[in-house]
Amino acid sequence: MKTEINPQETTRAYAFEMWMKSPNPMVTLVKTFNVSRLVKVSHQTGMKFMAVMCWCIGKAASEIEEFYTLPEGDKVFRYDRLAINAIVPNCQGGISFCDIPFSEDLQQFSHDYLRLTAEAAKGCKNTSLEDHVIVGTSAVVETELDCIVNQYSGIFNNPFLVWGKYRKGLFKTTLPISFQFHHAQMDGSHAARFLNRLQEEIDDLRI
Repeated sequence: MKTEINPQETTRAYAFEMWMKSPNPMVTLVKTFNVSRLVKVSHQTGMKFMAVMCWCIGKAASEIEEFYTLPEGDKVFRYDRLAINAIVPNCQGGISFCDIPFSEDLQQFSHDYLRLTAEAAKGCKNTSLEDHVIVGTSAVVETELDCIVNQYSGIFNNPFLVWGKYRKGLFKTTLPISFQFHHAQMDGSHAARFLNRLQEEIDDLRI
């Protein structure tokens, strides 16, 4: 459910006043992750790397309170459900945006991910879950990247994670991930806590 709230009655009141009028209120942090466990689980289970990564992102985000409150225009909304957005190459050679509802059950999320992204690719239609707070993702897997700084459109304020091709080393596989967020939604300390939780979720993956 999506509910409008008074920002002055939240812990983000000062941040809302400070950053909602900023011409670019987005902040980008970059962290290199050890994704060795994620790659192993993906190979052993047959689940897509992207699906498992998106699940880990959803799991980490679901444990950070600030993710559920999002500024939109001159208002602030509170959500009680979370979804991951994936950018899908479609059958017309373009891209489609696909929202996948987060589930604590990895198997269920993987199933929904495969079904919904396949439908988006085939139908060439964007799908959105208006009553979910959205965490955006995008993977540029054609090359290895050190960092991606996304554009700020002024329309979408939701948090967004982007990465390239993971890097296979002798002892571990690593992946730099850029995390962009609206400063009225959270501070650097909240973002850092989320990134740390994301690494923990990857390390704790169980088959």
